Amino acid sequence: MIPPHQSPLDPAANRREFLRRGLQAGAAVALTGGLASLLWNRHPPGDFNREAASALLPDFSDKNAGPKMAIVTGQNRTAMVRRALEAMGGISRFIKRGDRVMLKVNAAFATPAILSATTHPELAAELVRLCLGAGAASVLVTDNPINDPESCFNLTGIGPAVRAAGAELVLPRAAQFAPGTLPGARLIRDWPILHEPFRGITKLIGVAPVKQHNRAGASMTMKNWYGLLGGRRNQFHQDINGIIVELAMLVRPTFVVLDGTASMMANGPTGGSLADLKPTQTLVVSTDGIAADAFGATLLDKTFRDLPYIAGATERGLGTADFASLNPVRAAV
Repeated sequence: MIPPHQSPLDPAANRREFLRRGLQAGAAVALTGGLASLLWNRHPPGDFNREAASALLPDFSDKNAGPKMAIVTGQNRTAMVRRALEAMGGISRFIKRGDRVMLKVNAAFATPAILSATTHPELAAELVRLCLGAGAASVLVTDNPINDPESCFNLTGIGPAVRAAGAELVLPRAAQFAPGTLPGARLIRDWPILHEPFRGITKLIGVAPVKQHNRAGASMTMKNWYGLLGGRRNQFHQDINGIIVELAMLVRPTFVVLDGTASMMANGPTGGSLADLKPTQTLVVSTDGIAADAFGATLLDKTFRDLPYIAGATERGLGTADFASLNPVRAAV
């Protein structure tokens, strides 16, 4: 793991450790390669809990007045997220004593953290510590990865890191999904949605890296909610902008964290080489995921106009693409 003070692209980074983890990841993917189709479709539409009353999630959004966005520059993820939350009014603005918090990370691929294809384990662990420090009764961490969940959480480092910080790791099972139909949706209709782990949850935080995406143009906080879907969700790639907009309709988080410490500029969303990354050294916390992604587009040398799903979400009143209108607090660490 890269020390907190060291840039993920610093040439002094431990290359031997990178190669070792890369070989581990490759071996794991090769081992599960013959089961790729099964893993991808492990929760087909008929294989989930139909006894659940509804899989639609409650509104977890922040109702308190205060800053809606903070943009912090630096290299140390833990220091940046602390500073960003301070600028937003402190973690206690969002997390109260007794809250049960869900942290939705991106653990989609069985790759080491240094490749920036997934949520960085140090960032996830720091958010767990901050929530528990604010008095949260519990913090759960989950995602529905493309590959085997246990392998993905282990090889990304997210699983060990959040458990050490005091969180409960939820590895998705078929029985935890329930059918949901989103009002006004074309795509999310009687579709399996990760539901059971959200029982009793009072706050929801999304944490995603900044990545180029070969279909959507970019994968950031809005695309991160894709991991709440079960079933043969690869079919949604035929209307990638439509499904991302519907996910923004489905999920109203307390806040999101967009990690652009090292942005994946090419070959996303999986990457695979340090050459795909650029040290953009920026982290965003926002109560508006659309605004966060609109800013994140600039780290990829794009604008929100290059990402149709941002315009689609804005048209539905789910947030704003004009992030500057939120008067984001800016800081450096």
